[in-house]
Amino acid sequence: MTDHETRHSRAAARAARSRAGIARHGRLRSHPWATFGKVIASIVAVSVVSVLGIAGVAAVNLVSDTKKSFHLSGESSQDVPNVAELKGGVNILIAASDTRSGQGDSWGSLDDSEGAGNNDVTMLLHLSSDHTHAIVVSYPRDLMVPIPACGDNDAQYQAQFNTTLSEGGMSCVADTVTQMTGVKIPFAAMITFEGVVAMSNAVGGVQVCIGGDGIDDPDTSLNLPAGNVTLEGQNAAEFLRTRHGVGDGSDLSRISNQQVFLSSLVRTIMSNDTLTNPAKVWGLAKATTKNVSLSDSLNNVTTLYQIAMALKGLSWSNIAFVQYPTVEDPDNVNRVVPDEDAAQTLNNAIINDQYIQITGGTGDGSVTSSDQPATQPSGASTSSSSKGTSSSKKKSKGTSTSTPAPTSTPVQLSENVHGQTAATQTCSNGAG
Repeated sequence: MTDHETRHSRAAARAARSRAGIARHGRLRSHPWATFGKVIASIVAVSVVSVLGIAGVAAVNLVSDTKKSFHLSGESSQDVPNVAELKGGVNILIAASDTRSGQGDSWGSLDDSEGAGNNDVTMLLHLSSDHTHAIVVSYPRDLMVPIPACGDNDAQYQAQFNTTLSEGGMSCVADTVTQMTGVKIPFAAMITFEGVVAMSNAVGGVQVCIGGDGIDDPDTSLNLPAGNVTLEGQNAAEFLRTRHGVGDGSDLSRISNQQVFLSSLVRTIMSNDTLTNPAKVWGLAKATTKNVSLSDSLNNVTTLYQIAMALKGLSWSNIAFVQYPTVEDPDNVNRVVPDEDAAQTLNNAIINDQYIQITGGTGDGSVTSSDQPATQPSGASTSSSSKGTSSSKKKSKGTSTSTPAPTSTPVQLSENVHGQTAATQTCSNGAG
């Protein structure tokens, strides 16, 4: 037997012994640098963003049990986009589905919602091209708007916005928002009830302030006394769902109440207590993998890493949460339609990548608090005089105070655009 044949025989014997121990369905090639990049991207992204979904956006690349991605109608199979070169900044649409499918028995039966479900919460995250500020716009579920043709469904002259997810998936939600606002949406993500539960648990709970007479909402089984409370698990998800427990009981009050939670969650995730705690970072990443679905365009580590790095240095005062401006639907007092003039100003600010100033104060579901938020980690800029998003905040109806304006003149939004920044300490306007 030749030396070559001997070496070949020994190699074959080793391979046979390796296969004898366990049956394998295939062997994955290991790429150490790719794996390292995924871990880094996950840690960076998880450490800087909130339930808006970006934490899950990076985390899904960390483990193997990721959810299947979905396709947006405008997507192509082009190369991975360079986020830094995207004109007009980065736009990511995030929706929370109310589906009961695969959610256990804590949220009701499949008779309430199944399959894709309705987009019970829909938000657009805009990150400026210079990475100095971010705007998060919440679109009311009861908004009546034209819906384009989605899948096998014909276009509708006017329909309730929260039906777009069940009509044609996230692509339909994105197409509707683009038609309504003119804002192009290249990226999207979707989260579930259980995703909110898992993420709030992973960070050890989110502290919120309950004002007014507390919250007692039998529709969501939520009963919280006035004062500071830490929300996690199902209570966190029910807090985001409640509408009859805050303000005037409308969906608009629910949005401003959600902003109380989201602002606190941003501060929690970007705090040193989370950033320096590997267990929380890892737990948050792993918790989201089973609950967040991404668009094909967002389902790659390069794009995720770029977005995470861009978000990393944001100041809390430069992260604004706003409600899409509406007025009562003349045909149905239980629905709303866009406030065209106020909406156009907001839409143009996003399209033109401009800074904004909130002048309308918080919505009816929240009130400002005299408490000061926790100190922001030194890694992010905290100067209110730098370019960014500023707001005017009300302590009570009819009273407002303004934060220092950025050096570049911001677009002054209508008084019908309510919201706050992540630096604004607010309390739920409990209805008792």
